[in-house]
Amino acid sequence: MICAGGTGGGVYPALAVLDAFRAEHPASEILWVGGEGGMEETLVKRMSIPFRAIPAAGVHGVGLRALPGNLGKLARGFAASRRILREFRPDALFFTGGYLAAPMALAGMNIPTLLYVPDIEPALALRTIARFADRITVTASESKSHFPSRARVVETGYPVRADLLKWDRASARKALNLHDEKPVLLVTGGSRGARSINRAALASLPSLLEIAQVIHVSGQLDWPTVEAAANSQSREMRRDYHAYPYLYEEMGAALSASDLVVSRAGASSLGEYPLLGLPAVLVPYPHAWRYQKVNADHLASRGAAVVLEDHRLKEELFDRVQSLLNDTVKREGMRKAMRALAHPQAARQIAQQLFELAKEVRP
Repeated sequence: MICAGGTGGGVYPALAVLDAFRAEHPASEILWVGGEGGMEETLVKRMSIPFRAIPAAGVHGVGLRALPGNLGKLARGFAASRRILREFRPDALFFTGGYLAAPMALAGMNIPTLLYVPDIEPALALRTIARFADRITVTASESKSHFPSRARVVETGYPVRADLLKWDRASARKALNLHDEKPVLLVTGGSRGARSINRAALASLPSLLEIAQVIHVSGQLDWPTVEAAANSQSREMRRDYHAYPYLYEEMGAALSASDLVVSRAGASSLGEYPLLGLPAVLVPYPHAWRYQKVNADHLASRGAAVVLEDHRLKEELFDRVQSLLNDTVKREGMRKAMRALAHPQAARQIAQQLFELAKEVRP
């Protein structure tokens, strides 16, 4: 029995690993322990994985006014985690990060634990959880230097959902009503969205639509604004502008159909773009720890992406996109560089590490 959990950018890699685990061990029992409310629960239940919620909150960087309440949530989360572990009795724990994993990791100190680190540079929560982990798997070798016990750290690459590979370029474009007269630009900000990217894309939309078809995955927060912008386009422009609040299974089609992507530099950019060989313009989120900048620099230094600073978006987005779409030689070089970073067996390798841990006998 496996007890798993991940928040934020760790949800999809965790689901990819659990999917691979179930494929190899179909009789296994899996329980996902996650946050109360939010999209995480929806994604997990779509894969028919039982879900239990616990209260939790971050404490790093939190103001003094919020700190007591957050510490109280962590205490309640620890108590809830102990109850879940007594009931479920897992053979192994699997974490992909987030402050929510801390109470479960503390409650399950005597249970074999595997941690997967999605980003190149782990955040504080992951470094804390790493102290309880028996094994740590990482996306890239650069991550190993952040953990003192290097002998237990294994480089696997980023685990990607298998359904992303079911599309080829032709079937993806057909599914999304795209044609071959213009290249395809994907603009995405994740499930909640990236407001600065959305605003810059809308500000440049008339110019972008002259040179490309645009798939715009706005996230839920900005969807009313983006939907209104879509409806205000001329009939001709609407043919080339495909706006969505979010994509589930069709996200693989969007990635496979595109010639270039503009997005944040979350951990998924380290796995999904390389797997599909998709050149990227990466805009690291500027108002958090530097992990997105580290991710972006990792891809850019290998020639797979270019980095655009958030405060330069409105002024430079169109010129960057136009330059890359017009330069097929450069894009092909970026595509090859992306593919060279792919780890298509990452989910299976992490699942194998998890299975080995689950078989260990503890006193």
